[in-house]
Amino acid sequence: MSTSSVSKGCFVFKPSSKKRRISSPTADYFSQGNNDSEDSGLRFATCQLLWKQINSETEKIQEELNKQLFDNLIRFLRQSHSEFQTKETEWMCRMKSSEIPTAALVLGVNVTDHDVTFKNLSEVLQDNVTPYIVSLQAKECPGIKHLLQKLMGQLMDCCVDVDSSEEEECVNISQKKIRCSMASLSKWYESVTKKTGSETPSKKRTSSSRHWQSPPIVVIFKDMESFTTKVLQDFIVISSQHIHEFPLVLIFGIATSPMIIHRLLPHSVSSLLCIELFQSLSCKEHLATVIDKLLLTTQFPFKLSEKVLQVLINIFLYHDFSVQNFIKGFQLSIVEHFYSQPLSVLCCQLLEAKKRVNSLSHNQCENIRSLPSFRRYVESQVSEKQIALLTEDSFLKEVTQTLLEDLHIYHENYFTVLRCLHVFTTSLPKYPLGKQIRELHCACLGKRVWETEEYESAVQLLRMLAKDELVAILQKCVEIFISSSGKQFSNTVEKLEEFLARFQNLEAETNEVQDVSVSSQKELQKKTDLYHLQKTLLALKESKRSKKLTKFEMLRFEVVDFIGSLVRSYLAPAEMQTLNEVVYFNTANTLREHLNAAPRIALHTALNNPYCYLKNQTLQSDVGCISNTAPDICIVYKLHLECGRLINLVDWLEAFSTVVTAAEGTDPDSVATDHVDEIIHARFIRAVSELELLGFIKPSKQKTDHVARLTWGGC
Repeated sequence: MSTSSVSKGCFVFKPSSKKRRISSPTADYFSQGNNDSEDSGLRFATCQLLWKQINSETEKIQEELNKQLFDNLIRFLRQSHSEFQTKETEWMCRMKSSEIPTAALVLGVNVTDHDVTFKNLSEVLQDNVTPYIVSLQAKECPGIKHLLQKLMGQLMDCCVDVDSSEEEECVNISQKKIRCSMASLSKWYESVTKKTGSETPSKKRTSSSRHWQSPPIVVIFKDMESFTTKVLQDFIVISSQHIHEFPLVLIFGIATSPMIIHRLLPHSVSSLLCIELFQSLSCKEHLATVIDKLLLTTQFPFKLSEKVLQVLINIFLYHDFSVQNFIKGFQLSIVEHFYSQPLSVLCCQLLEAKKRVNSLSHNQCENIRSLPSFRRYVESQVSEKQIALLTEDSFLKEVTQTLLEDLHIYHENYFTVLRCLHVFTTSLPKYPLGKQIRELHCACLGKRVWETEEYESAVQLLRMLAKDELVAILQKCVEIFISSSGKQFSNTVEKLEEFLARFQNLEAETNEVQDVSVSSQKELQKKTDLYHLQKTLLALKESKRSKKLTKFEMLRFEVVDFIGSLVRSYLAPAEMQTLNEVVYFNTANTLREHLNAAPRIALHTALNNPYCYLKNQTLQSDVGCISNTAPDICIVYKLHLECGRLINLVDWLEAFSTVVTAAEGTDPDSVATDHVDEIIHARFIRAVSELELLGFIKPSKQKTDHVARLTWGGC
């Protein structure tokens, strides 16, 4: 293309539709780079369906957990709104007329989860209370003018005019311009309410069913701690002067403590607010609910191994306390599992998995035979069955269907007994098996929990439980087993109910033991000499040694042994189950690389060995050598590793020029040392600037034309 123009200019040429690159569907990317791409489309569809179900479940959990909080906020808005509507003339009402109703919403330090909470809150308020919702962030409101611009822009859907010399961007939704002031906001609100009041009765009835009459304006400060003090003070003082003209409610999103309100605002300003405190659910309780609904259930076939789950929990506890990031890590685990495991095509509901087994190809049957868990299963069979499993695909498919059903039954029984054991261990001092059920779950997934020292100490503590505690725990266990979907626990429920009945019949025996102890104490209280007293104490000591267990102690031992038998029968590690690789994702290193990255190591690897990321064969080089085809920043980085604390820029430029000219095919010796090509010089300056931006070097004032090196070692 060519253009003829008198003056220089910039011309835009839109590409033709034929030359536009057609983006590949996501399923194609899912199968790229995978050697075993058979059924990749079906695996991708299964992955999408599974994540859609899990995502809807997480949204449902979020809605249920926030329901009480949102109901309290709506009640607070209704109360403050009713006071505005009554407009009583009493003295107390006149005193409160300048106070702005304010909800201090404490959400916790998990800041990344706040956006989801405020989004759901805005939707609930718009559906049930008022259409006038404004969400403000500190980065968008450096001054009071910008705050008013955002406020009125979101409310009025028109271009707002800021009284400033700078030209501000505005959205030309409407042709009229309005100055940013509370007076104009009051006039706008009055006109809007009159307009809605003059609507036809049918329209008025539909709108009143959703929104209140004279709905309030709700302003949400998402991150109150980040707002400057002057902006908040000015806005509150201005708003308090117009609070009698239109209903205004403020919601402060607080991550730390409610005391931040009094630290940011002086008493003269905070006295203009009528503050009520609201506390959201703890992020740890939220995580416990998510794990209980997503992982400790048979509703979803996908499972996490002990190491993978521990990685996600550690990131949650030691980095951000973000439940949303935990769910994103869970989503990444699902994608990685379906991408890397060819047999994940069977990671679906049991009936669908059995149907898919019948359509497996020979290569997929070989993949089943190569699984470590299936190899252990084959080795445990008789020789005739071993031959059939390794040679006949039809017989293998029949056995696979049976094994998948056994795996499903294992999970049903596992989660039920796990909850029962958790009820026992949470009542123990110091929580030897963990306070949360996720800790107990990780312990059972990794190894035989009944062989650990923590389990032995827990059993010893269980054998010292009081009768009331033991009876209460057994009643909870009966409820757990009755509500479970496992079909093998009818005998277990009968046994536990038998234990409860036997505990109720132990009152007489306990009374007899108390009478014996009282009589022995009366004997000690009689007046006697030292010899007879010593003799009596030795006799009591011998009687205690040879004392038989009471019926309560024997029954308590039976209960503990029975629970131990359930643990040994149903809480075997998941890796011991055949075909566990189909539903369990156990590549913790891959997940850790994505979620818990080490930036310095990644930078060193990228600059020292660019082939690791670019996958270009021309970039491969021997260790210690500087490839002349590498990017400029990689060449400069490797050259700077050979220098000391101070680097001479002239020497560095000459070395860079030598390497680059070798890459271009010219003789380095023929290049004059006193002249460097301008393009090479510019490339060198850009590469050095990038290194300085990354923090590897900094300018030095000790010597002219020198820079100081900041990093040492391999990474």
